[in-house]
Parts: sequence; C-alpha cells; structure tokens
Amino acid sequence: MDAIPTLHAGEARHTMRGGALLTGPIVRRAALDAFAKLDPRRLVRNPVIFVTEIVAILVTVLACRAVGVGQPGTFQAGIALWLWLTVLFATFAEAVAEGRGRAQAESLRRTRTDTRAKLLLRADDRTLWQPRSATELRVGELVLVEAGDLIPSDGDVVEGIASVNEAAVTGESAPVIRESGGDRSAVTGGTLVVSDWIVVRITAAPGSTFLDRMISLVEGASRQKTPNEIALDILLAGMTIIFLIAVATLVGLASWNGQPPSAAVLAALLVTLIPTTIGGLLSAIGIAGMDRLVRFNVLATSGRAVEAAGDVDVLLLDKTGTITLGNRQAAGFIPVPGVTEREVAEAAMLSSLADETPEGRSILAFARERYGIVTPELPAEARVVPFTAQTRISGLDLPAGAYRKGAVDSLSRMLGEEPPPALREAVERIARAGATPLAVAKDGRMLGAIELKDIVKTGMRARFDALRKMGIRTVMVTGDNRLTAAAIAAEAGVDDFIAEATPEDKLAYIRKAQAEGRLVAMAGDGTNDAPALAQADVGLAMQTGTQAAREAGNMVDLDSDPTKLIEVVEIGKQLLITRGALTTFSIANDVAKYFAILPAIFVASYPELGALNVMALASPQSAILSAVIFNALIIVALVPLALRGVRYMPVGAAALLRRNLLIYGLGGIVAPFVGIKIIDVILQLLGLA
Repeated sequence: MDAIPTLHAGEARHTMRGGALLTGPIVRRAALDAFAKLDPRRLVRNPVIFVTEIVAILVTVLACRAVGVGQPGTFQAGIALWLWLTVLFATFAEAVAEGRGRAQAESLRRTRTDTRAKLLLRADDRTLWQPRSATELRVGELVLVEAGDLIPSDGDVVEGIASVNEAAVTGESAPVIRESGGDRSAVTGGTLVVSDWIVVRITAAPGSTFLDRMISLVEGASRQKTPNEIALDILLAGMTIIFLIAVATLVGLASWNGQPPSAAVLAALLVTLIPTTIGGLLSAIGIAGMDRLVRFNVLATSGRAVEAAGDVDVLLLDKTGTITLGNRQAAGFIPVPGVTEREVAEAAMLSSLADETPEGRSILAFARERYGIVTPELPAEARVVPFTAQTRISGLDLPAGAYRKGAVDSLSRMLGEEPPPALREAVERIARAGATPLAVAKDGRMLGAIELKDIVKTGMRARFDALRKMGIRTVMVTGDNRLTAAAIAAEAGVDDFIAEATPEDKLAYIRKAQAEGRLVAMAGDGTNDAPALAQADVGLAMQTGTQAAREAGNMVDLDSDPTKLIEVVEIGKQLLITRGALTTFSIANDVAKYFAILPAIFVASYPELGALNVMALASPQSAILSAVIFNALIIVALVPLALRGVRYMPVGAAALLRRNLLIYGLGGIVAPFVGIKIIDVILQLLGLA
C-alpha cells in the first residue's frame, strides 16, 4: 500500500483549533480575493455593498468627466477612491473569513491522497483480496484493513476488532477501539489502523466521504445564509431603499433654494448613511461562527445549525459519560452491627482481587485510599470465583475464609438466608440515593454493604447553573430507574430528567418541547439516538458513533465529547451576540454621521444649520471627505472583532440589551465624532481640507 501522509496529533489540533487570527498568507490571499469579489454578479447578494459599488462607479465616472472637460476633479476623485476602498474593505473582510477556513481545508486535504485498498472477493469458497484504488470503491463493497493500513473510505466494521488512530481527523493521538456491532463500528476514511485487523463495509461513494464533506464545509462552499441573516439582509436592503429615497428628495429641497448639491456629495451622503458597516461584516460574522466551531473540533453541516445553537433553550444530555464519569465507583462501606468498617473493607477487597471490572478495581482503590489496606499476593491455594452475569457474584476462597460479594438478592439466595434488617435498611438507603448496593459476606455471613456510585463530574452543577442563567433548561436522559435518575439529577443540578429512556421517549420529549415553541439541542452517538438527533434543532453526533447518528445530526464532534454541547451553545450565542452588537454599532454609527454630513451640505443654503456643526469641521468638503474615509476605515477596524466574536457572558436578554446599547450603541455614536474630527485635522495638515 502506498505511503500516505497524515497529520500528527499536534499539527491537526493546531489546524482545527489554533492559529493566529490573521496570518501573512491569509491576508495576502484575501487581498487578491477581495478584488475578485468586486464582480457585481457576486456582490449583488449583499445589497448594501452592491449599492456602494454602483455609487462608486457613478462618482468615478463623474470624476473622469470633470477632468475631461478641464474642471477640477480632486474632490470627486477623493470620494470615488474612498468609496472603492469601502467596497474593497467589505469584500476583504469576507475573504479573510473564508481564507481561514480554506487554510484549514488545505491541511485536511493533505490527508486525502490516493489510498490503495484490499478489496475482498470470494472465489471457490475462498476469500481473496485484490488491490484497488480507494477512489474506485463502491458502496457495499468489503475491504480488509490490517495494522499499518489507512482505512480507504468511510464504512462500518463487519468483522474483527482493531485499534485505530484518528489523529488525522480529530487531532487526538490516543487510538480508539473499533469493532463489529454496537455503537463503535463506524470508521472514517484516512484514519490509520495501528493494530490487529478489521473488515469494513464501504458506506460512502467517492467524493462524498466524511473527510470530503469536512473539506467542503470548512471551505465554506456549502454554507448557506441562515434565516436570521436573510432577515437582516432584508432589513438592510429596506434601510438602503429608504435612504436612497431620502437622498433623492434632498435634491428638490436644496434646488428650491437655488443651490443644489453635486452628485458626488449626494453619493457620499447616501453611502455614509446606509448601514455599510454591518453590511460589509455580515458575511464575515457568519463564516467566522462556523470557523470557531471547526477550531473547537466541531463540524457544523450548515450555518443554520450554528445559529440555532445560539437560540437553544432546551438541552438534552445523556447521563452516563456526560453528566457522570460513566463507571460506578466505590463510595463507602456500610457494616452490620457487630462488624467494623475495616472488616467490611478487607472482605470487599479480598473478594475483588480477581475482579477486573471497573467496579472491582474501584473497590480495591477505595479500600487502599480510605483504610490503607495493602493488596496482598494471592497464595497458590487460592481459588478465584469469577463474576458472571448469571450468578452476579464474585469472590475468593482462601485458607483463612471464603469471601463473596455481589448483588444483594443473588448473595442472599446463594447463602440461603435473608439479609439482616440493618443491612436491608442500608441497601434501601443506598438505592434511594441513586447508588448501587452490593453485599459482602465471609464464610456464609453477611458483613455489610458496598456503595457503588456513578460519580457526577466535577463542575457540572456550576455549568448547569450558568445555562440556567442563559435561560436554557437542562434535561438528563438515562436508562436508569426513576429513583436512581432522580438522585443523580438532584446532585447534578439539572432541571428535568427522562428515566428508563427509550428512543421513542426522547423523540416524544423533543417534539413536545418544539410544539411549545422551544428550540432543542441533543447529543448522541448510537443508532437509537438517530431519530432524536434528526428531530432536534441542534443534533450533535459523536465522531466515534454510528454512521446513522452522524448522518442524522447537523453537527459532528470530532472529539466525541458529549459535554461539548454546552460549548456549542455558547459559540452559537456568541455568533448572535456579535451580529447584534455590530448591528447596533453600525446603526448608531450612521446616526452620528448625520451631524458631519447634513450641516456641511446645506450650511450654504441654510446658515442656521451651522449650529449643528458640533465638530467644527474645517469646510463642507472636508466634512464630507472625512465622513467617507471614516466610513471605509471603520470596516477594517472591526474585522478582527467580527472574526473573533464579541466576548460571551451568560446574562439574560434584558442585561444583554443594556450592555449592547451602552457599549456598542454609545460607542457607535461617539466613535464617528472622534474619528471624523481626527481625519479632518489630518486633511487640514495635508492641505486637502
């Protein structure tokens, strides 16, 4: 098989998450792309910037015409230059956002070279294989992948078990186990088998593998405008039309006094009053939202999913492995009267010496840490009683005694006696607390109980409290009984839970919440999660999950960390907050520019308007040119903020509105006064005022 270059874990992680906001190659490529985006056929999708380009063309023609007839055209040429720069800065912002995605896609594309596959064939009751290019594989064909081979395409393991290094996709160097059956059978093309072998059934046609879709999505080629963006586009287009009509009426108003403004001045007025700032940054904000998810190792299949994440108000999280650590761990030894805790701990430790389950190992660790009991070596005459699903008991026979531990009812049946009343009370108390009780016996006598607890992850309650402040309702989904589920839910701090959950239960809960007008997010990895993932507004599927789950969701987490759904919601909210903040700034910006442009245009006709010239600008021409220059430069100044996003804080809608008005509304009003005055002073120093 051909040697295929793959990304090292560190390189992949840097590609997906890190990197400077603006790098030399990205800026250089974006500068070239900004000129290509001047094509009116492409720019028409952005009505505000499209109008600005049309006005720039008009003023350019007027400047050339003035020069052609021997008239001074410096003023018109200056306005035309800065109008073109306004358009270029807007297209540059979008090109920079796309460039970051393109750089990530190039790194991913380096992993997708031609792989040689071992296609399995059957002949004369024998199984043979022949080499085949990965690009020639068809859905349903079987391929053999051995240690050292790259998996040629997406598929499901139908035979064997292997350790697979998925660093090329996830950035994590730790191999994962892939085996036939269950929820760990899906494999991704371009990942490396590091041990053993597997037979993979191909599930993706050439060009439509997960890696192909990743490259396309990261580049932004598949990104469509979200409903929120479309609505904002309509608002901006409406404002542009209103200001276009308003500027047209000013011609008649000024002509009535016998001093109509020039076309160049009216063009400058139009461009400075329409919301060019948010119009120039809107595409960059949307692309950057998807880019932030990708750098967080989450792939969104559409911009709509990112935006929906920001509006989510119900969050479904699986209990095991998400809210809790997933493995039950020993949390206490409860003795019956006449027995000490240390005696129970010693008996529990001895009966767990040969128990290789996570629970058995946790009992040994707990006995060692809590009581300092040293694990002894097994003598030659020791007889191990292994745990089985039928007996639900494990133990150890030593010359000093026979030790057993297991489910209370199973151990009771084996001993042929009922548990002592004190033990029954302890078992019921443990069960009510949501933990699992095990009984411990020595030489046929019950000594006490072991409390096994599914430990809630550190910090989960604080995170759920933060979500509650954001107005998000958290729901724990578990297959446990209601008693256990209620105890875990209370400890974790979730708002609700679904116990003994089936796929139908999850689906019904999501549909009910959506019928109430709520947006629902859910994380899942199994085939049984697929219906709920498809129904949820935000379905976060795990990369390690089944093909059905990945196809049902509209996001894929390459790290397979279900708790990341919380960060996904925060990134979605950050996108919406950024868009709202910059929209507020843009509109406030336009209000402030009225005081620079309008008095300058009409002061000759209406001297009373001179009182509105609060910035004391040098001349009408300087005021107009300063406003146009500021209008262009502010777009460039806000590009880093549009790409990085406004800092998110878990506050309510009212507090968020106050913050936006105070920071971005007030800032949008103050910035033009300061900026335009500084530019006016510079123009005076250069003798251009």
